[in-house]
Amino acid sequence: MKQLEVQIMGQSYLLGCPEGGQGRLLEAVERVDTAMCKIRDAGKVKARDRIAVLAALNLAFDVAPVPPPALAPAARSSEPALAGEARDPVLAALLARLDGALGDDGRLL
Repeated sequence: MKQLEVQIMGQSYLLGCPEGGQGRLLEAVERVDTAMCKIRDAGKVKARDRIAVLAALNLAFDVAPVPPPALAPAARSSEPALAGEARDPVLAALLARLDGALGDDGRLL
């Protein structure tokens, strides 16, 4: 396994890299560095660990799959759904399970 020294937000890291993976790793480092520097430069967050967590969440959100439209029928309908009402049986079952898990804390919808 090859080792690469990289810079992320001005700090050096020595990373292990599988054979043939250098390009992908350097692209990933660039994405992380850019995301972290953007958060730092906005000036609202100063702590490096918080910047890293926010950057990780932003990057994960960017690559997370978008749920298929079939799971959100009320969002496409011109007719608003009532709280707790689900037209999709799978969604209705999930809401019922969540309501059961919440117990006395209240209903999800």
